Amino acid sequence: MTYLDYAATSPMRQCAIDAWREHAGALNPGSQYASGRKANAVLQEAREQIAELLGADPVEVVFTGSGTEANNIGVRGLYAASRARAGDAAPNRVVASTIEHPAVLESVRALEAAGADVAWLSAGRDGHVTDLTPLDTPAAVATLMWANNESGAIQPVQEAAERAAAHHTPLHVDAVQVVGKLPVDFHALGATTLAASAHKFGGPRGTGILLAKRSPAPQPVIVGGGQERGIRSGTVDVASAAATAAALAEATREMEQEQTRIATLRDDFANRVLRQIPAAVLTTQEPALPGHAHFLFPGANADAMIMLLDSRGIEVSTGSACAAGVTRFSHVVEAMGYTEAEGGGALRVTLGEGTVQGDVDKLLLELPEVVRRARDVGLL
Repeated sequence: MTYLDYAATSPMRQCAIDAWREHAGALNPGSQYASGRKANAVLQEAREQIAELLGADPVEVVFTGSGTEANNIGVRGLYAASRARAGDAAPNRVVASTIEHPAVLESVRALEAAGADVAWLSAGRDGHVTDLTPLDTPAAVATLMWANNESGAIQPVQEAAERAAAHHTPLHVDAVQVVGKLPVDFHALGATTLAASAHKFGGPRGTGILLAKRSPAPQPVIVGGGQERGIRSGTVDVASAAATAAALAEATREMEQEQTRIATLRDDFANRVLRQIPAAVLTTQEPALPGHAHFLFPGANADAMIMLLDSRGIEVSTGSACAAGVTRFSHVVEAMGYTEAEGGGALRVTLGEGTVQGDVDKLLLELPEVVRRARDVGLL
């Protein structure tokens, strides 16, 4: 099996598996007796390690059940906090980009349905947001992803943070695709909240991270015991927290070397695809994540491409894996300005720590014929 869908998930690193096994028997870290104190010590060590790796303070590290939950708390929680803090004087306004992951996009749409006024940041055909003018007007919350999960395009989050701060607008950054792949310094960035997901960098599935400044802090999206600084309720999985810290530490140590290695593989692969397959379009344009190669094959049926490649032992995707298993025309590709005829044949190839030259060679051997057959299907 050739796996080339690291943007969807990464296999767990052995160091994360070992850490999880070591602490799988940990009890409730909120308990006051000895076993609870022991579990809490492991949890706090993981929190401190993650904080150090991401340029945050330990108190700013909030464990969640997923990147989706972290994004919901960041967007909806900051909006609620702004409205609660300023009351009727608070701007009933949200700023967001049209290319956000569904975890953010649907959070914004929920606020819009409840009466918020949304100003949208648009992306060009290269996948980059360039006009940040809507951030120059105060808002209850603004959100901009650091890197797009489909195209891999890196967004101007530093400028967005500066412009939002100038108007006292809290900014949430979805960094799910970035953490573990690019350097992150939460304090230097200046965002109010930042979301990450452990399984994107070789940690366990079912664990997310929200970095949240002390003030303004997001209000909770669900209520309960308030275990995580009152922002997130629920007993924290100590073993998964330890595994997340271990995976992030290893990913960070390897980051510089892996960036170069993976980008070299990706560039060679992308250039060969463009030479070998007629009318292929590479939407991934710099600045972009080193492992992303997002193609459009006009006239091809995306479902047919995925199934044909799968039958040959190659696993890739059309885009986000977070849409209930339904393949449809991507809202990201549409937001970039492509028509369904242009963008219906989308294919996302993402490389990671386990990718070797033989993997991309195998895909290149099969892809021209797969696209040809998928285009035949598209004509039916």
